[in-house]
Amino acid sequence: MTSVDRGALPYRPCVGIVLANTDGLVFAGQRIDTQGDAWQMPQGGIDAGESPRTAALRELREETGISDRLVHVEAETVGWLRYDLPSNLVPTVWNGRFRGQEQRWFLMRFLGVDNQIQIESEHQEFACWTWLDPSELLSAAIAFKRDVYAKVFSEFGIRLA
Repeated sequence: MTSVDRGALPYRPCVGIVLANTDGLVFAGQRIDTQGDAWQMPQGGIDAGESPRTAALRELREETGISDRLVHVEAETVGWLRYDLPSNLVPTVWNGRFRGQEQRWFLMRFLGVDNQIQIESEHQEFACWTWLDPSELLSAAIAFKRDVYAKVFSEFGIRLA
């Protein structure tokens, strides 16, 4: 796929979740389908007819087992943030239909305890998870998502503490 072909593709509508605990640490999951370090926050597509907030709560439940009763939605990004997939991934991820993702991000405060986080599921995304300081997650995140993560952390700023 050429850069011209890739540039003609749309972005996939998506949500992302910054799940912060009471200490200001952020949930980070190690992707199960990627070799090496590929840490990320929960995220996923928006289904037809679904609002971004509803999609975010659904994705959080699907990827972490956390119900909406265990979180408080504190903020969402003002606009949509985009990232492009590396060119070698475009043909294989989402069957080559998207060049990357356009995301609305939500800051959610986790009100539960760690043993209420259950990443094991039928369509498991994470091999393991941990709490990280946002700056640690920026270093550990897969490279092509770092700019978006930095923008999200900057926008949510003091609320992360």
